[in-house]
Amino acid sequence: MKIIYTDSLVVGAGLAGLRVAIASKERGLDTIVLSLIPAKRSHSVAAQGGMQASLANTVKGMGDNEDVHFQDTVKGSDWGCDQQVARMFTHCAPKAVRELAHWGVPWSRVSQGDREVIVNAQKVTLTEAKEAHGLINARDFGGTQKWRTCYTADGTGHSLLYAVDNRAISMGIPVHERMEALKIIHDGERCHGVIARCLITGEIRAYVAKSTTIATGGYGRIYEVSTNAIICEGIGQALALETGVATLGNMEAVQFHPTAIVPVGILTTEGCRGDGGVLRDKDGHRFMPDYEPDKKELASRDVVSRRMTEHMRKGKGVDSPYGPHLWLDITLLGKKHIDTNLREVKEICQHFLGIDPVTDWIPVRPTQHYSMGGIRTKANGESPQLSGLFSVGEAACWDMHGFNRLGGNSLAEAVVGGMIIGQYVADFCQQATLTIDTKLIEQFGQQIDSEITELIDGDGTEKAMTIKQEMLRIMMDYVGIFRNGTQLDQAVNELSELLKRSRNIGLTCKKRHANPELVDALRVKRMLKVALTVASGARARTESRGAHSREDYPERNDRDWLNRTLSSWPDENALEPTLSYEPIDVLSMELPPGYRGYGTNNAIAHPDTVIRQQQIEQILADLDNPSDRVARQAAIMPFALPDDFMPANQRLFDNVDVKGDTAK
Repeated sequence: MKIIYTDSLVVGAGLAGLRVAIASKERGLDTIVLSLIPAKRSHSVAAQGGMQASLANTVKGMGDNEDVHFQDTVKGSDWGCDQQVARMFTHCAPKAVRELAHWGVPWSRVSQGDREVIVNAQKVTLTEAKEAHGLINARDFGGTQKWRTCYTADGTGHSLLYAVDNRAISMGIPVHERMEALKIIHDGERCHGVIARCLITGEIRAYVAKSTTIATGGYGRIYEVSTNAIICEGIGQALALETGVATLGNMEAVQFHPTAIVPVGILTTEGCRGDGGVLRDKDGHRFMPDYEPDKKELASRDVVSRRMTEHMRKGKGVDSPYGPHLWLDITLLGKKHIDTNLREVKEICQHFLGIDPVTDWIPVRPTQHYSMGGIRTKANGESPQLSGLFSVGEAACWDMHGFNRLGGNSLAEAVVGGMIIGQYVADFCQQATLTIDTKLIEQFGQQIDSEITELIDGDGTEKAMTIKQEMLRIMMDYVGIFRNGTQLDQAVNELSELLKRSRNIGLTCKKRHANPELVDALRVKRMLKVALTVASGARARTESRGAHSREDYPERNDRDWLNRTLSSWPDENALEPTLSYEPIDVLSMELPPGYRGYGTNNAIAHPDTVIRQQQIEQILADLDNPSDRVARQAAIMPFALPDDFMPANQRLFDNVDVKGDTAK
């Protein structure tokens, strides 16, 4: 077995992984990236709508800053996020957007003077300031108080990934393509790297490194219908889980996007609704104002998805051979706007539906979209249990999203998280030493080789694809938008039985190289473990919080459930994960739990909430200069970042007297 040594190893070549690799390389560290596919095909490329950052350049963004973005993020998380991390993120987001502009991202820009937009299905004229001309533009997105989602038409992820990958190429960072990590090398306390298999030749290699960063994206493809790329199967999370040491966090927190096209589940960006599109039922009625009269279509994603599902349950869905759906109407935006800012949406509709969204409504329904859960990390991106193992982006539970993420915060997290955690990874590599134990490396390599040999030479009777299809159905039917105890019990029981059956998989094709059947057989066992952490966590969490909605426990229960679910895998013979919980400390919060702003306020209060509110009032009363928002924030909840990222962000209205809307 070939052993390859490096300082910083990154598994995954999307935005988050590449950004960590760039940070390592900038510090003079040897860096290698592993990827299932060429980097520019990573799932980051599919992000359409934009990236949130409080630049406040537009008239509808005036008054925005890190405080407002932080508040939106915490409320969007349904108070499930790590508020320290949310602060780190919102502080660095403007810096990341401007850095990307320097790297070549062609951000859509503000044009001075009047422009027509659609707000609440009505044409409105906005007047952009002369001083803002040429600055980075922003569009509206759900769950936000301001327009802060920076974009490049509806191909933002494409623009960002190409710019970041080109940056990595210019720095000479090697990306080893068609390599799949299958095992984390560790001694129970320290991560040493990974064992990987070449998807073309079948060669098994060991990559040994001071630091190993998992940036493999989400686990949406454990569901039957998902907007995720087919490579987003949760293998990165499974690798950490199979160590038996590292934990996963909040795996039951799975977001469904409101507007995926029917039947294939391809996403139409939230930018459609942010730019003024509306949702209609089978009668053509715009129904969201009936449920959420304030935010309407721009309520948080989990809320809109539930409202759409409720409306279809009432018989208001449009009948189709693929089940009921609703309509997304962007015709009111006009041809010029759609051709300019939603051109990818138009092409998707033309190629996959045979319709023109300039004149036709788009059939949509909620579909699995994003994973808030992932490999649990500290604020510096490192696993608390396994030194040297880092994770970033959708693969991680960092945890800035809690139980629901805002649109535009995921693309931002990939870049901002990669930027911040990349510095911590580089620090670790420069400070840490690694004792290389070739016997340990060979031991883990032999485990993978034996697993492959058993599949190829064994006489198993189960088919990997059959088991996989059953898993997808179970997750879609029983662990979806609305959940209940009976179905979750059924999901756990059936998934456990599938995991048992997966130990008897046999192959028709006996090749060790370029064998898709072997790839599926190796992955499906790991995917089942990830699916079980989702279903088990959902069954145990007897409350509703963010995207985790229990019909039998509709209250958000801060008193008993203001915590983070931690999942670990006991041993190779186990059929279910071990669950434990990490409390979220109310007394350290900057923004104590409160009303999120949607539906009925049915939260069961945490006993420390009132205490923390009183503490904050006293802290502010003791300040010498309570009008200084930076001083207020630092007094309530100080946070730390690498020194280069700590300086304050500058905005147009800081130095120029520009009059604009201060409220949405």
